[in-house]
Amino acid sequence: MPPTSPPPPGPSSPSPAPGAPAADAAPGLLGRVRQKVVPAGVETFYKVVSGAARLLPEARPARHGVEVIAELDYAGTGAAHHRLDVYSPIGPHERLPVVVYIHGGAFRSLSKDTHWVMGLAWARAGYLVFNLNYRLAPTHPYPAACEDLARAWDWVLDNAARFAGDTDQIVVTGESAGGNLCSVLALSTVVARPEPWARQIYDRGVVPRVAVPACAVLQVSDPLRWSRRRKAAGKSAPRVVQSVLSNTYAVYADRAPAGPHTRENHGLMDPLVVMEQLDAAALGDRRLPAFFLPVGTRDPLVDDHRRMAAAVRALGGTAELAVYDGMEHAFHAFVKRPASRQLWADTFAFCADQLGPAAPAPARRPSSPGPGR
Repeated sequence: MPPTSPPPPGPSSPSPAPGAPAADAAPGLLGRVRQKVVPAGVETFYKVVSGAARLLPEARPARHGVEVIAELDYAGTGAAHHRLDVYSPIGPHERLPVVVYIHGGAFRSLSKDTHWVMGLAWARAGYLVFNLNYRLAPTHPYPAACEDLARAWDWVLDNAARFAGDTDQIVVTGESAGGNLCSVLALSTVVARPEPWARQIYDRGVVPRVAVPACAVLQVSDPLRWSRRRKAAGKSAPRVVQSVLSNTYAVYADRAPAGPHTRENHGLMDPLVVMEQLDAAALGDRRLPAFFLPVGTRDPLVDDHRRMAAAVRALGGTAELAVYDGMEHAFHAFVKRPASRQLWADTFAFCADQLGPAAPAPARRPSSPGPGR
């Protein structure tokens, strides 16, 4: 199966140190070239590879006991960025655990269509999957993607039952930038935030049982923290990431409307920082979802996952950190690799511990093992 996830994550408007003001300097010529050429090249590569692999017989959902209902409009706009696909195990079902899947792509590329393998993997394991698109930078900077999360969350809660989904058993998940957004969604369900879209999520009163931010961009600000590591994984990543995403996702309020945050306070662009600064009293009678945090040792984001695990536990929540030796960013998208199979199996085992076992989809015919098998 193909790789379906993005290159190393994409913060922007970097800070020289944690909590310091972000830089204002416009990118130079090389930076501007990287901003245009690198994302376009990466996106084209993944679209071609993912699209070609989707034509293989093994990629057909029915071979895995899965059916797909595609291109449902969750916002009523008719726009492609407001559509989602539903992956479901074939057969009559009374109640299926629900997965809300949010694709990666450095906040500015890729889609549910490049991430079809993720929907298939979860549905094959017995989950009802809502695999969604959202608006992308640079055309739509923060908080556009988060506003779309609120719309999609409403739609899923209102419509899951007609697909036999159980909204008392929800997993929110995504990788890279999608891991950031699934963390934002999880936080917004338990803390009454000032952002209107976050309050919209909170007011629904439904909290996911599990959050799985995989290889996630948990802090958009201060990408130079990666290079400050003594033996930083992906030590050259910050320079590339800065030039690619500078002035795209994290557009500040004095340069364009971007929501209630400042250079010193990045708000829910940095769900990790919000979590670290959160007081347990802010949760009231709501409990955090249980967090499963998979990441590879060669991913520059590995320390952020350790910080997130500590932050969740400090708030009395459940967090399991799963670190895979020698693995790079979003490696689990290569679903046939041994480490990828292990990550998928570990993910499903964690969810089963929290929700109870899901009933795997009935395969229509014998096929080679897929994710989590």
